[in-house]
Amino acid sequence: MSLAAAAAVKSLKRSSVISWKTTGKLQQTVANCIEKTGTGLHSGVTSTVKILPAAARVGRCFIFRSNVIRASIDNAVKESPLCTTLSSGGYSVRTVEHLLSALEAFGVDNCRIEIQSSGDCDSSVEVPIFDGSAKEWAEAIGQAGLKVAVDSVGQSCEKLAPHLDEPVHVLKNDSFVAAFPYSRVNITYGIDYPQAPAIGRQWFSSTLLDESFYSEAIASSRTFCIYEEVEHLRSLGLIKGGSTDTAIVCSTSKGWLNPPLRYDNEPCRHKVLDLIGDFSLLAQEGNQGLLVAHIVVYKGGHSLHTEFVRQLSGTGEKKENSFLS
Repeated sequence: MSLAAAAAVKSLKRSSVISWKTTGKLQQTVANCIEKTGTGLHSGVTSTVKILPAAARVGRCFIFRSNVIRASIDNAVKESPLCTTLSSGGYSVRTVEHLLSALEAFGVDNCRIEIQSSGDCDSSVEVPIFDGSAKEWAEAIGQAGLKVAVDSVGQSCEKLAPHLDEPVHVLKNDSFVAAFPYSRVNITYGIDYPQAPAIGRQWFSSTLLDESFYSEAIASSRTFCIYEEVEHLRSLGLIKGGSTDTAIVCSTSKGWLNPPLRYDNEPCRHKVLDLIGDFSLLAQEGNQGLLVAHIVVYKGGHSLHTEFVRQLSGTGEKKENSFLS
């Protein structure tokens, strides 16, 4: 590790279970501006997102009404149904997971994400859902290209990654997220929907999570829902922008209502997409967020993902054996 990288490690928030190590790569940012407009899944409100280049060690930051909201686990809202929400200074950005997943997977380590809403709410905004996947974000990043990020004096910075030093797990009822020390990123994910036989129990596992694999196997997997639960969710003020164009919908009795699926196990692959976005919140100062470890998840979700990241960062609730009631 170079002297500069060693100094960078010292500046990061310390954790008792992870070590920051060099990736052999330099921090990057987008080479050109990205601008996309779409409707929010839960709010049903149109918003426009601009992704702009940023300097090395800045990281990923949302800008909403001139307020900076860093894409950090410190800003993740604990109670955020069916999405991941970031909040700071009384302002919040909702449903950030698909965009952050694509940025993490493509190595956009530093960027300024300006977001504007057409709605009346002055304090909250939602990232567009598009087709329920990260496909449009991945394609836009690919078209914009990447470049090496430099700091205020024109110097590049080595990119670091968090490596797990000892096993860690978070458990809630029959759902869990666990991770074990491993030399590279390995994700094994399982879901189980016995009430919807067309989904049933699925598993997905991969040790190859580079940009190409993400584009081919993960990015286009869409969010999904159970048809019989739609009205209840809408009564809670959720999925106001949801439709068969923004998700794959499964009936407990009739199966998939808007086939075909893009993969046989598309729901499980989408959970991996979400996991990458949620784990990106571990990133600090333009370094990698996705944990270098064997990550095993069963029946996970955004709240469990983010609580696990809090445990890694040392900001989680201290409960015996990391169990959650």
